[in-house]
Amino acid sequence: MAIKIPALVFLGLVVSLISVASAIPGTATYYTVYVPSACYGYQDQGVMIGAASDALWENGAACGRMYKVRCTGPTNQGVPEPCRGEVTVKIVDRCPSPGCQSTIDLSQEAFSMIADPAAGKINMEYNQV
Repeated sequence: MAIKIPALVFLGLVVSLISVASAIPGTATYYTVYVPSACYGYQDQGVMIGAASDALWENGAACGRMYKVRCTGPTNQGVPEPCRGEVTVKIVDRCPSPGCQSTIDLSQEAFSMIADPAAGKINMEYNQV
């Protein structure tokens, strides 16, 4: 039994390092009108949601995907330390080019969980969960 516990601890450490290493850098902004959405029309999907940029959209395949998003820092000098943490969001909409200014456009509520909304746009990392 003594050998199994260290092996499990080691395995857990390796898995957590792989998870951290696989996070993808990007940017996040926020929006405030959630319905209708490209994925669910007028069905309310709550407020822990986001809109996928063209890089993630994949012709609608992104609908329903869950992403863990973590603030990593500012994109400008307006708010030098905007970060508060991380949040998991469901993709419910598309943030189309050329108007989309980020990788994931978060709901205002989701953005507020990870960063100061006064920042407007932040650097972040994300991975699908």
